[in-house]
Amino acid sequence: MNNSKLRHPLTWVPTLYFAEGLPLWVVLIVAGVMFKSMGISNQDIGHWTGILVLAWTFKPLWSPLLETSNNKRFFVVLFQIIGGIALGLIALTLQLPNSVAVTVALLGVVALASATHDIAADGLYIASLSTKQQTAFAGWQGAFYNASKFVISGGLVVLAGDLQTKYQYPPEKAWAVIFAIMSAGLIGIAIYHLWALPANPAVTTAPTSIKEGFATLIEVIIDFFKKPGIWLSILFILLFRAGEAQVSTIAPLFLLDSRAAGGLGLTTAQVGWAYGAAGTIAFIVGSIIGGYFAGWLGLRRGMVFLIIGMNMPNLAFFFLSSTMPDNLTIITAAIFIENFGFGFGFVGLILYMMQVLSVGKYQTAHYAFGTGFMALGLVLFRTFSGDIQAALGYKHFFLWVILSAIPVLVLSLWIVPKSTEEKLTADPALAV
Repeated sequence: MNNSKLRHPLTWVPTLYFAEGLPLWVVLIVAGVMFKSMGISNQDIGHWTGILVLAWTFKPLWSPLLETSNNKRFFVVLFQIIGGIALGLIALTLQLPNSVAVTVALLGVVALASATHDIAADGLYIASLSTKQQTAFAGWQGAFYNASKFVISGGLVVLAGDLQTKYQYPPEKAWAVIFAIMSAGLIGIAIYHLWALPANPAVTTAPTSIKEGFATLIEVIIDFFKKPGIWLSILFILLFRAGEAQVSTIAPLFLLDSRAAGGLGLTTAQVGWAYGAAGTIAFIVGSIIGGYFAGWLGLRRGMVFLIIGMNMPNLAFFFLSSTMPDNLTIITAAIFIENFGFGFGFVGLILYMMQVLSVGKYQTAHYAFGTGFMALGLVLFRTFSGDIQAALGYKHFFLWVILSAIPVLVLSLWIVPKSTEEKLTADPALAV
């Protein structure tokens, strides 16, 4: 008998979901801040980081390859090591001349490894724990998934800034140190998981061959697109993050850009503290309050308010770009408000995918499809956000972001059916 079967979930659930979140925040936040400090344009940053999110968009398409094996424990460790090695190679590449193209390619490897790791990690979690345990430890999932954002986009971005300002490291060298730390951390977690992860439970319902796995996938896809009003649901999911996707891409660049270029001229360390640390805390608080709000009012009646709550705080960045304050407390407060709103409203999308989109025979698979379309929306709006900002300037860009929320606000008036059951549990670690 493998003793790892007896290990308490707290010995592996927190580290599993910290490792699941780490590469995602590298792509969504750290990469943009790094490229900005290296003098890359907002347009290119938007294009590159947007395209990288495609890995999470299409991950359901290769999930049958993992479903044919019951050894999800092996794949969790394998893709943590692959992701860690890719991060280490980025650290080496950054110290070479003309390294940007190779760095972007290696970030693509990180994204693919992370998206595939998500499939195996979530599958291991579901298969290893009872329904009661899954609910009990869902809070630990979300806490450590967001803790990775706090550590990566807060602590390590601050360190990168300090290396550049206090110790006069050139940006490439400073970020090489950061990626080396992340590489060692992810590989270290993988080695720890060789001991800590539970043994693979016996599963009799998994496909026995790749052919059978893809046959199941086709059945899942057909059933998904037979759902009533599915195309309206897909449109709703694609548009839900239209404003937030653009703000999350451009806001850190606005904070870093010089005042001559229309930005606030903050240092990398200041952005790390304000956006990575304070912003993460605000998101977590907003998510908790948003969940209670949806439970109190109900998803159908509450959706409009959740979307307004998610998008109206983006006015905080319009305020910053209009008044151009130099007081870091005011700037941090505006960032806190924006991230609080994002956390508050994002609950609506998670609950919609759980309670409306994924109802039926293939609940888990259809939820994964929903997160795939959510990631696709993120790709579309992130990819072109830099071009829109360059055309409009920061002030009018942030006003445009507010207007971007109008279509999904209109759809919210009738998108949630009356028959929807108001379930209150959500798993934030499943979302991109």
